[in-house]
Amino acid sequence: MTVCASGIATLRADVDADGHLDEIRDRNRDGAGSVVFRRDGHRTTVGVGDARGFWPKLRGAPKEDMVTRGTFGDFDGDGYLDLALFYSQHDAGDSTRDNMLVHEVRYGPLARDLSGDRTGTIRIGSQAFVYAVWVTDTDHDGRSELQVLQSGGDGMTGRHIGRQHDGGISVGGEEFRGPDRPGTELGRLAFRACADS
Repeated sequence: MTVCASGIATLRADVDADGHLDEIRDRNRDGAGSVVFRRDGHRTTVGVGDARGFWPKLRGAPKEDMVTRGTFGDFDGDGYLDLALFYSQHDAGDSTRDNMLVHEVRYGPLARDLSGDRTGTIRIGSQAFVYAVWVTDTDHDGRSELQVLQSGGDGMTGRHIGRQHDGGISVGGEEFRGPDRPGTELGRLAFRACADS
């Protein structure tokens, strides 16, 4: 798998394992991006919000302020990009809503609708609103760590780290202090810069 970062908000990788490089775009670096698939001169763009299946879309239809967040990384270390996907309800005033309809990891290679043949649960202590998600590889073991920025109530945010464990991703309950946003440095993408960047 060849994955590289092009600028601060784009990755290039063969997401669907068809032999062509695709682009993963996340302009605001908050996990609300999209994938641009390329094949034979044609481009197809699929947003992270489009990745939710039929039933999660149906279950979330009557709720207000639902937001989808997702990020791509190789969580299980098999050489394919995986998708960590969240669908949660925005805060109501100072109180968090404990309403996260989707919290799953889809293991790659991914199809063009961002589905995967194999899925796992993201085990997370709080199902509060997810502001942003991104990946790192701080220990350089080839397996991405999932960084989750969640509402903590009263206008506060908590940053949690998840790692591959027992067929899914376990997100620790402890909070890590740091910036509220993942920042603009290429290092937050956990991938090297593309040669033409």
